[in-house]
Amino acid sequence: MRPQALRHRGRGGVPRVWTPLFYAFNLALVWIVLAPLFPALAGDSIRVGYVDMKRLFDNAPQVVAAREALDLEFRPRNEALLADEARLERLRQNLVERQDLDAESRFDMEREIRNLRRSIDRRREDLSEELRFRTNAEKKALEETVEVAVRQVAEQGDYDLILTSPVAYVSATIDITERVLDWLEADFLSQDLRNQR
Repeated sequence: MRPQALRHRGRGGVPRVWTPLFYAFNLALVWIVLAPLFPALAGDSIRVGYVDMKRLFDNAPQVVAAREALDLEFRPRNEALLADEARLERLRQNLVERQDLDAESRFDMEREIRNLRRSIDRRREDLSEELRFRTNAEKKALEETVEVAVRQVAEQGDYDLILTSPVAYVSATIDITERVLDWLEADFLSQDLRNQR
């Protein structure tokens, strides 16, 4: 039997020690080595900003508009499913209440209930899959817009580094989320004006 320490060795016999402490130590080591080579990095001249991506994806007008458009697109199918589920529940109640049904009528009603349940499940799954696909497509398009917005705000504000969530702590002084939201709103309004022409 091999000793415990040898069992978890990577390539070339180097132990696998990938912990957050290991990463922090290596990052600090790289900073210590590179800082003297780049005077701008060593001084206080680095401008850092932070963007709360969750807040952007919750409040950006493009996201709100996409969410509303998807809701309008999928609402009729969802309402049809809800109506069929209500019909299914009525059929089930009817089956329970009607004790006087003969075996053949009961069997027919149970079959109708099973078929309706399968149909509802199949359509619900199709609807869910299509909604997931469309949501992902919209999200991808919006991610590109948000990336452009963050880059534009960073360039306009002469930022050297923009961090995004999640982070452990962020001071309100470096939070530029509101500026990015303002940029997105202005972009949305300008696109809306172009579409109205």
